[in-house]
Amino acid sequence: MFAEMVQAARELLAVRSPLDAELMVSDMVGAWWGRRVRGGDVEQVLGEGLVDYAAKAGTPASLTLLICLAYLGTARQGAKAEGAALAMMESGVARPGWADRVGAVKPTGCYVSRDAYGDQDTVICTFAYRWNGAADNAQDRHALVMVVDYNMSGMARDAWVSSQVDKLIEQARAEAEANPMLLFEEIEPQQARALLESAMRATREPKSPPPVSDSYSAYHAFARSRLKALPPGRKRPAPRHSEAPYSRERRAMLAAEFLSSDAAEHLSDPSAASRCADHIIDYGCEQDFDRPLRVSPTKCETFLLDWLPRKVMLSAAEQEAMPHALAAWVRFAARRTGLPDQGVTATLDAVWEATARFPEAYRDPASYGLDMALLSRLLPDGDLSALARRVFAFPILQGTHGDVDLDTLNPADEADRRILLELDHVGEIDEQHLAWHEEIATRLWEGDPPQLWEAAQRLLDLGHDRHEVLHVLIEIVERIGADPDELAAALDDIADIPDEL
Repeated sequence: MFAEMVQAARELLAVRSPLDAELMVSDMVGAWWGRRVRGGDVEQVLGEGLVDYAAKAGTPASLTLLICLAYLGTARQGAKAEGAALAMMESGVARPGWADRVGAVKPTGCYVSRDAYGDQDTVICTFAYRWNGAADNAQDRHALVMVVDYNMSGMARDAWVSSQVDKLIEQARAEAEANPMLLFEEIEPQQARALLESAMRATREPKSPPPVSDSYSAYHAFARSRLKALPPGRKRPAPRHSEAPYSRERRAMLAAEFLSSDAAEHLSDPSAASRCADHIIDYGCEQDFDRPLRVSPTKCETFLLDWLPRKVMLSAAEQEAMPHALAAWVRFAARRTGLPDQGVTATLDAVWEATARFPEAYRDPASYGLDMALLSRLLPDGDLSALARRVFAFPILQGTHGDVDLDTLNPADEADRRILLELDHVGEIDEQHLAWHEEIATRLWEGDPPQLWEAAQRLLDLGHDRHEVLHVLIEIVERIGADPDELAAALDDIADIPDEL
């Protein structure tokens, strides 16, 4: 693969501008973005491996590739590529005339186009190449465009580059003037950098596959490097309509205001409506940057058809009441935020369209073949997403074992948890080993860190049995210790059980 990449780099010798070269190399290294490899981090195994291979090739094409990687690569890749490139230039290897201008850019303006719903920001950052300390002529101007999606945890979902800077900005401004559901404005470069760096970090969170556009990987390295040309110094700006963090008391007060409002007066089951309101508010606070009052067609659909079925155990009455409570919430929240009428209508239409699919999307937990008493023991917090990992952690929960009635033991209780694990490991008398099983079971119960259950699922999918998987998890947690970042990284790297284990 490295040989093919270095051979493809010969095309860099024919391009006429550093921008073309940077985009070509960004596309090249985007081939492995978001992927997993055995043996470590993909940027270390493949990215640094490519740098080492190009350095040994010693050709003009490989030198040009190294010059681009010195700018576009990660910090480690950049340092290695720069050192290798300097050594090759000292030995007399030729390079294109534009090579000295790679990455030598200055920002010329930053803008954002926002929709009235607050679903997403389209951020435009414009740049020009420096030449003798000044910005170069208009033909070298270009714009990096990135879409930040707040219905996907504020992640960067799309990216592209345009050389038609003036046309792009005028078109965005004209669309906003013609559409009351759009807002276009210029923002500070520091604000743009903070916003986009946060969005790119959110995109790096473990997702398989990453829910981004097909072109995102090709522009990822270019975007990451261009943001460094913007001045730092700002914290991530709050999304539009964002509020201060909501305490439990403030959430309860908001729910009470909703239930006493005109929008909720037609709800026939006040008790079920109250619990539905709690879930709506919790979703807005925990999944949408403390914005429970933000409503949109996409947010409501995601809440009803994706988040609720995965996260919340609803009673039959709550399942019946939820779509009606959500529609009432849309009317209540829209009045508070000033959402235009056409936005309110579109959001209500989306709620009623989703309502027809809600019974199919939300499967009653009892339909999983588990009785409600057992579900209550496994899900005292009502978190449906925890069901699979808690069943994996505590597979023995019913029946009797000797004189122990398993149905009376509570896996959420520390003492009962110890008994359940002892019964799961009958014959194992090593107290220290049993303590590590208790550590893993507790982490799985709490979902701390999320990568623990993700690693377990990957190993189970490969055909390893539960006991083998638990021992691998124990080995990693015992070896890494308490550092959460190192533990998460080590768990992310597990693609199979090593032979020595």
